[in-house]
Amino acid sequence: MTDHKERDELSGVETTGHEWDGLKELNNPAPRWWLWVFLLCVLWSIGYWVVYPAWPTLSGHTKGNAGWTQYKKLAAEQHEIVQRRGVFEEKIKTHTLEEIASDPELYQFAIAGGRTMFMENCASCHGTGGQGGNGYPNLNDDDWIWGGDLASIYSTIQNGVRSGHEDAKGVPMPAFGRDKMLGAAQIDAVAKHVLSLSGKGEANEEGAAIYAQQCASCHGADGAGSHEFGAPNLKDAIWFYGSGSLHDVKSQVHNPRMGVMPTWKERLGDATIKQLTIYVHELGGGEPTKPVSNE
Repeated sequence: MTDHKERDELSGVETTGHEWDGLKELNNPAPRWWLWVFLLCVLWSIGYWVVYPAWPTLSGHTKGNAGWTQYKKLAAEQHEIVQRRGVFEEKIKTHTLEEIASDPELYQFAIAGGRTMFMENCASCHGTGGQGGNGYPNLNDDDWIWGGDLASIYSTIQNGVRSGHEDAKGVPMPAFGRDKMLGAAQIDAVAKHVLSLSGKGEANEEGAAIYAQQCASCHGADGAGSHEFGAPNLKDAIWFYGSGSLHDVKSQVHNPRMGVMPTWKERLGDATIKQLTIYVHELGGGEPTKPVSNE
């Protein structure tokens, strides 16, 4: 028999008969290894169709012998996460804040949980990064109105400030102008003295005398403030209300603004408050810790 198939002159391989602009397609068969891989993939796909859900049907899809679904996988993974989280949450409940802070694994867990709780409950007032705003403390700086150690932060979050809770913090500042305790000239003098404490104004004897009589018991003789009374430090450049202008200080002395922070004790629970405490303390570096009980 005579082979009438056309062959390429250079390679000797027969052509398919297809030609484009003088270029002829060679009839090279697929490599043997590729055919074996293809057949194995076909066999594997048949096994996959049998074991796992695959083909759509009028009532849904084929279930597969294994009964596997993405929903079951998600539920199993979530269950595992809940179990692992439960172990850490139990430790959070039984460990003191100092023990949590000194345990690397518990500390990281508390930071992660505290960050989530902060975004859900605190960011609306204090900002997503804890930067605060006018009337809302900045949690990233070194200025702590009610104390920045773990015990103080825990107590502030748990009981709140002027929240109505029996253990809430908050000593009201007198309205010196509104209640006629000081005249306009006296308020001007003491406001200028307050500004002089941070180097923004000139000291005056009348203002210093009024400050010593009316303000020093809470803000301190040197104006450094007091965590016990929630009296801000008047010597730094951080101002809770306003920007520290003479008008702002006079306004606060005349008729002070006093914010309210809710109590979170009943809403969040002890374990969550501990995690928030660790997170808030970490934001600004906090202050040196002191012992705190679990009660």
